[in-house]
Amino acid sequence: MNLPAASTIALATALREHFTGVVLPMWRGPGFNAALKLPYEALSADDHQPLPVERYRAMACARQLFTFAQAGDEAHAQVLFDSLTHTFQDTVHGGWFYSVDAQGVPLDTTKDLYTHAFIVFACAEYGRRFDNRDALKIVHNTSALIQSQFAAQGDLFNAALTADFGSVTGTPIQNPLMHLIEAWLAACEATRDNVFGAALRRLAGAVARHFVHAPTGCIAELPIGASDNRLEPGHQFEWFWLVRQGGALFEGTGLAEALQRAFAFAQQYGVDRATGGVYASLDETGGIKDATQRIWAQTEYLRALACHDDPLARDALPRQIELFQQRFLRPQGWFECKTPAGDVARADMPSTTPYHLATAYAALPV
Repeated sequence: MNLPAASTIALATALREHFTGVVLPMWRGPGFNAALKLPYEALSADDHQPLPVERYRAMACARQLFTFAQAGDEAHAQVLFDSLTHTFQDTVHGGWFYSVDAQGVPLDTTKDLYTHAFIVFACAEYGRRFDNRDALKIVHNTSALIQSQFAAQGDLFNAALTADFGSVTGTPIQNPLMHLIEAWLAACEATRDNVFGAALRRLAGAVARHFVHAPTGCIAELPIGASDNRLEPGHQFEWFWLVRQGGALFEGTGLAEALQRAFAFAQQYGVDRATGGVYASLDETGGIKDATQRIWAQTEYLRALACHDDPLARDALPRQIELFQQRFLRPQGWFECKTPAGDVARADMPSTTPYHLATAYAALPV
């Protein structure tokens, strides 16, 4: 028997209460280096102590900026925004460093599309929430830099370049492109500038041409035809959500139609029937390549169910919330990765995960 809508709301409320009462305080407190004003990369699950510091990533700082901006914590968001701009901007070549070392000195100076996309995304949220013009200026400038420096053939974007943008070190792959779509959707909302809608349509068309696996509708991790390609169920659910949010912006690309099939494929082959856990990756026939169950993929499944038109999908949501809560949340935080048997496959809690929790919970009924 399906639970009524009121039960779905109650279950979603419990997730949000855990987030505001447990998760956010972890990253305001022990997860934040007050001297460098940067979030640590990860905390111990046992005692919430930071793991030994090797680096701080711009992407992790940006995800925390988004999380605290969305939560309405303007004071902490402003500290993170200031740290992002002062610590990770490359004032010589432009763009943003990938990481700094334990002392805050540039470490990996690669120009990484995934990082740049998250900076656009986080600054769009921060700028929109608190009417911060400096953040919205970064949204425009970093997006323009992406289009000029990362551009690849076929309206795609390279994944990585050298510090001076002189050489390509990573050709187009799915994940940074998906997060660039996410970033430009946020930029559209924050700025109401049509330039982002036009960029979105071009990129969506390019993804449809180069990454959609025709038999399943899934968006593959590597361009179609690449050796040892894989399909990640979590990414099908994530794309499904993003394309639903974009609506008319994606008309004519074929992505909406493909992702209806991709959702069904990912749900059939990528979700453990016994536990509700979403597997990490499948092959092109639906065979399991990596059975690890990562928390982010579970959150994307919740988002996709919450926005699906099919009543059967929405009816599955309350049970899936319960399974997620039982399997992946705990009073002191969360479990990052589990095996299908339920064993913990990764014991620490990364600073990047609250973003996944925040975006999923925001999509659930209120």
